[in-house]
Amino acid sequence: MANTYTQLYIHIVFAVKGRYNLILEQHKDELYKYITGIIKNKGQKLLCINGMSDHIHIFIGMKPDIALSDLVRDVKHFSTNFINEKHWFKGKFYWQEGFGAFSYSHSQIDVVAKYILNQAQHHKKTTFREEYTNLLKKFSVDYDEKYLFEWITDG
Repeated sequence: MANTYTQLYIHIVFAVKGRYNLILEQHKDELYKYITGIIKNKGQKLLCINGMSDHIHIFIGMKPDIALSDLVRDVKHFSTNFINEKHWFKGKFYWQEGFGAFSYSHSQIDVVAKYILNQAQHHKKTTFREEYTNLLKKFSVDYDEKYLFEWITDG
């Protein structure tokens, strides 16, 4: 898109279906590299990616030539196929429906990236449910608890 100049920084969050702990430590690097490739092939800039065994955070510099929902749909679809083709566990892998997306300014890039890269430390004190609902509240996103991710008992 000639003469289009944007600065869009989006933090995306989504979870494993049922919030099961299926993203094992030994597979994270390979999965994150694969997702990075999807994002780059869609013409977007990955700033950082990290998560826990039951959810993932992706921070991107986004161009306006693709809808955010289309990008997330493709990331989830292709990474699901990748995980299932790898046979990392018995049964089928799926991401839950939906996602959270939150925009930030250029001045917040370092803070958001550090937050995402520090997930293991963060989740020693905070559950994913608390983290996600805190993000929704921080950004004044109206939500209905019954339509959030499927929750298993947080522990």
